[in-house]
Amino acid sequence: MIQLRKAQERGASRLDWLDSRHSFSFADYHDPRYMGYRALRVINEDRIAPGAGFPSHPHRDMEIVTFVLEGALEHRDSLGNGSVIRPGEIQRMSAGTGIVHSEFNPSQHDSLHLMQIWLLPGERGLPPSYEQRRFGSPDAGDGFVILADPFGGPDSVAIHQDVTLSIGRLDCGGRATHRLAPGRHVWVQVARGGLTLNGHSLGAGDGAAIDDEARLEFQAETSAEVLLFDLA
Repeated sequence: MIQLRKAQERGASRLDWLDSRHSFSFADYHDPRYMGYRALRVINEDRIAPGAGFPSHPHRDMEIVTFVLEGALEHRDSLGNGSVIRPGEIQRMSAGTGIVHSEFNPSQHDSLHLMQIWLLPGERGLPPSYEQRRFGSPDAGDGFVILADPFGGPDSVAIHQDVTLSIGRLDCGGRATHRLAPGRHVWVQVARGGLTLNGHSLGAGDGAAIDDEARLEFQAETSAEVLLFDLA
């Protein structure tokens, strides 16, 4: 079963420096039909104006993953980390018992486009931690590469939850396949471009919850990027 979550149906927050779209209930946007999916709690697609961003604020007991599409994100936190995240990199922050961080667009000229993802951790009260990696590329421009999983690696971050987050980058007309193990579930979020998923047409910003499907077939209608969450 595939349930579509179309981009134009998402919640929205708009400020003079921020345009944010919410796949699930977040802040002042509340929809009891979309409170999350499995361990996935938040997918926000944010566009942040030059020189603007989120001042220091706290989090607890949440796995927070940031994926930059365009521009750069400057991160600082109470653990002493300071870094800049750019396209081709993945960031994971485990809030655990408590962390304070800020996120800004360091450019005075270019806008910032990113996706921020929150997942419930498999265990509460973990020590807060931070990780950032440059990830690899799928072979031949078609297929998926892992960004985050419970184990981590030289090209991916470790996340404290039974989830594998992958990115598919497909050339126009390219195909990719994902097989679901018994009892697994998938959320798909299209970051760029357009594709079909088992015959369903999806465009940028569209998502889909997938249950009781053994095999997912993707075909790109344009050059496309898609995030795939394989969840318990």
